[in-house]
Amino acid sequence: MSDVETGTITTKVPARLDRLPWSRWHWMIVIGLGTVWILDGLEVTIVGNLSAQLAKPGSGLDITQAQVAGTAAALYVAGACSGALFFGWLTDRFGRKKLFIITLLVYLAATLLTAFSFSVWWFFLFRFVTGFGIGGEYAAINSAIDELIPSRHRGRIDIIINGSYWLGAAGGALLTVPLLNDLPVNIGWRVAFGLGVVLGLAILLVRRHVPESPRWLFIHGRGDEAERIVEDVEHQVGEELPEPSRSMTIHQRKSIGFVRIAHTMVALYPRRTVLGLSLFVGQAFLYNAITFGYAQILSTFFGITTSTGYYFAVIAVGNFLGPLLLGHLFDTVGRIPMISATYIGSGLLLLGTAWLFAQGALTAVTLTACWSVVLFVASAGASSAYLTVSEIFPMETRAMAIAFFFAVGTACGGIAGPLVFANLVESGVPGDTALAFAIGALVMIAGGLVELFLGVKAERKGLEDIATPLSAAEVTKAA
Repeated sequence: MSDVETGTITTKVPARLDRLPWSRWHWMIVIGLGTVWILDGLEVTIVGNLSAQLAKPGSGLDITQAQVAGTAAALYVAGACSGALFFGWLTDRFGRKKLFIITLLVYLAATLLTAFSFSVWWFFLFRFVTGFGIGGEYAAINSAIDELIPSRHRGRIDIIINGSYWLGAAGGALLTVPLLNDLPVNIGWRVAFGLGVVLGLAILLVRRHVPESPRWLFIHGRGDEAERIVEDVEHQVGEELPEPSRSMTIHQRKSIGFVRIAHTMVALYPRRTVLGLSLFVGQAFLYNAITFGYAQILSTFFGITTSTGYYFAVIAVGNFLGPLLLGHLFDTVGRIPMISATYIGSGLLLLGTAWLFAQGALTAVTLTACWSVVLFVASAGASSAYLTVSEIFPMETRAMAIAFFFAVGTACGGIAGPLVFANLVESGVPGDTALAFAIGALVMIAGGLVELFLGVKAERKGLEDIATPLSAAEVTKAA
């Protein structure tokens, strides 16, 4: 598909958005868009902690625990990869708002249908479709958030929002305990999926009020609409704001072709492309292995089947505290030192955990404590992978870049990880599970080393300063 230009416009919209003080409007953006990661965390954790229950006779599904933690998990991730690419392209072409509404509706429908699964193939199919919707969310939501949040807050907010996945994980983990213990084996897991639908509907109500990205609007020939949105936000802030000195002249366009997108990533920014892939593969290997398989580890080695949610909730809290407490350092200390430190540090901590596990020195409680420490550090790093790829490429390719790195990185770590690690855990040999830990650790460390050499200093910079829009004719400052 070829680029289609529609005109030229000079605008100060990016500078006006970046100079805004934090306000209630920004909180609405965070709640309306950011809370979707809670849904993703809820989804993944519910399935992981229900794996033993689903495998029991009378559950309504003839499925094994390894199929839940392995095949179903891999299909969910495969769906997420496919959805990211499909919806990512649509997001750059048709806008952020249309797609973050559509993708949420896809998620809601698929989750509801999962709750009514009557056979293994039905369960597998709608795990794939649920992932398809969630994958689209990653591209649409991260694009919109970074384009709406002021540059001085972007790192912290983006990392905390992506880390909020673990609030959903903690909730999902605790939710499964009464559902597993107090409801019949064929009812509890269905109710769990149904509750995810209820939360999604609540998010949809808030999301209706989130506007389209003004940055996307003025590039796509809708400059007047972009100006109106920014003027409305400035009015809501109610403060006397200085006139921004920076302006941009843009060649507006309706669409951008795949050839231009590929050229941008491979020819214009090859080092950034290697960086994005390294960060995504590292965090995907570490996280997808443990997220989908922790309940299987607890049941295989410690005989814990119905209260796995308590253990996972502890891990989830540690995961959320990492981005919450460390997030501001990505804007102050800087992207490169913090990303490399969290990747390499979590990898080294995980290697220590693997050694202790192989020696038989850990109980269910101490293993959970070790994982909490590892993931406190790793979570901030993993969240920064999404931040990195959403801010280091030009605006016209942002959603597709997020989708590409999410899909390729997650396909490498998120599909292969659960399939390989589920089989290693199923063997019941501590050394095999320790090997799974070590694989995730080494790939994570490799990502941190790449960041040291190829990282981009993006802290407190406007998106247009980090990567000039492909449509830009010039960027000027007033005298």
